[in-house]
Amino acid sequence: MTTGKALSVLFVCLGNICRSPTAHGVFLRLIEEAGLEGRVAVDSAGTAAYHIGKAPDPRTREAAVRRGYDLSALRARQVEPEDFQRFDYILAMDNSNLADLRDLAPAGGRARVQLFLEFAGSGAPSEVPDPYYGGADGFDQVLDLVEGAARGLLVEINQRLQRL
Repeated sequence: MTTGKALSVLFVCLGNICRSPTAHGVFLRLIEEAGLEGRVAVDSAGTAAYHIGKAPDPRTREAAVRRGYDLSALRARQVEPEDFQRFDYILAMDNSNLADLRDLAPAGGRARVQLFLEFAGSGAPSEVPDPYYGGADGFDQVLDLVEGAARGLLVEINQRLQRL
């Protein structure tokens, strides 16, 4: 995914049908708005194989559409060992998935593995809560958190691209 002067980001949650596809869609739009298509590759995956090949949860898609994000083309996949070489950033939605990613990471992987909300700045929670078993407001909360962190990530990505 990284060739020449490009960077790549993989967003990760458990099943890849709620939080990580939301981050994928939000960040993709920020990349487009910033004119960075072709310079930043974006993908999402899950640490578990529960929903491979499935579209994002309907509630996730509905919440995203209300804010102008289209997640319809996304399909769930599971994190692969090769991802740790393909991506510059692998960003977990919560501490449980971060621990799983660190367990999965092969020796010598080049990806920076961390919590996504570290890009949201001080005062933000550290984890994006899983809305799967909650009410509709949980999906909007996910969007609020993701939008803030995505803006912070874009600042860092822009800075790195300027140095390449």
